[in-house]
Amino acid sequence: MLMYSISDLAEEFGVTTRTIRYYEELGLLNPSRSEGGRRVYSSSDLTRLKLVLRGKRFGFSLEEIKEMVLLFNEDRSGEKQLKRTIEYGEEKLAEVNERICELVEIREEIERLMKDFKRRLIE
Repeated sequence: MLMYSISDLAEEFGVTTRTIRYYEELGLLNPSRSEGGRRVYSSSDLTRLKLVLRGKRFGFSLEEIKEMVLLFNEDRSGEKQLKRTIEYGEEKLAEVNERICELVEIREEIERLMKDFKRRLIE
């Protein structure tokens, strides 16, 4: 079984060791300890960290991520986790689509203003 140090994970994912310790405090990661008391992370922890960071990139809160990640422990088939992830995903997709519409409206307004300003300069 492959094992990783906190600095291995930090380097692998481009995060600080403090971030990893914070995720541990939240219960998102659960490393074992070496005889010297140092954190030792498993492949499972590495996968969880990857999921946490992906969730953050997609704009999910740490509470949402925690719920999705921990659901797998409740139901090893992954069905509960998938259902909840789909629910959160649909909500996030709706938010993203709404934001895209807002940005398109802003862009169109700026384009209209710029066109008007340029026309004024010519006149």
